Amino acid sequence: MTDKEIIELYREGKTESAFNQIVRLYSERLYWHVRRFLCSHEDTNDILQDIFIKIWAALPSFRGDAQLFTWLYRIATNEVLNFLRKQKFKSLVSFESMQEMMEKKIDEDAFFNGDEVQRQLHKAIQKLPQKQRIVFNLRYFDEMKYEDISEITGTSVGSLKASYHHAYTKIKDELQKYF
Repeated sequence: MTDKEIIELYREGKTESAFNQIVRLYSERLYWHVRRFLCSHEDTNDILQDIFIKIWAALPSFRGDAQLFTWLYRIATNEVLNFLRKQKFKSLVSFESMQEMMEKKIDEDAFFNGDEVQRQLHKAIQKLPQKQRIVFNLRYFDEMKYEDISEITGTSVGSLKASYHHAYTKIKDELQKYF
């Protein structure tokens, strides 16, 4: 089912069916989008539930100005950023840096099934500034076009390209130090 068909279903009053289609089509994609930021299966599942609650609540206000998937990703990204702000505050209170906390989550995650190169890649990504991390994840992992990322982040395409380039360079340098 396409995004347009889902919106059509919703507008016909079949709200629950439309929402179920959104969950069916986007659960896995949004899970991995969130997981790349949070580095924890448990945190990701919790946030994913919150994201779908927000989507359900916001669906009546979806005007169709943006594509459905970019709208969903914007909601997911905002929820992740809110969660990370709270985590950052917790890390300040516990005197543990946010980076150390995220690296520990990567190392301790029982659900992480990558090799050492992937583990170091994820650690390098966690060292990026927030904006570069968002752009890198959306472009590299989700293979999104810059125009779609621009809709999600509200940032110009030129700025996104520069952010991606800087992120790529920093990750490459970090991985070369390790290997």
